[in-house]
Amino acid sequence: MNSKVTSEGSKLDGLKWLVVVALVAVGVVGNSMFAGESLLYRVLALLFLALVAGFVAFQTAKGRAFFRLFKEAKGEIRKVVWPTRQETLQTTAIVVVAVLIVGLLLWGLDSLLGWIVSGAIG
Repeated sequence: MNSKVTSEGSKLDGLKWLVVVALVAVGVVGNSMFAGESLLYRVLALLFLALVAGFVAFQTAKGRAFFRLFKEAKGEIRKVVWPTRQETLQTTAIVVVAVLIVGLLLWGLDSLLGWIVSGAIG
């Protein structure tokens, strides 16, 4: 399996990742150097750098694998059977009641043990 992943990757993947890291570093340093400039311009510049870095990253084997995983995850989410509003409300009510019951039991146990310890200590 590792040989398959290695063979899929280009020899320039390392250089591409270096470009991505350089773009991120330029964004971080540039944002701090131009702190006096308008926030709008800095945000637009950071978004542009992020898009370019993302585009370069998706050109690598790992980037394509991540994009493929993302597409497959979207397909799996579509297959999920989501609960109805009534089922969600009933389940939430059951959880709230269970939490209240356990909370009251723990409060009662804590009070009982506190009373016993205070009676023993004097």
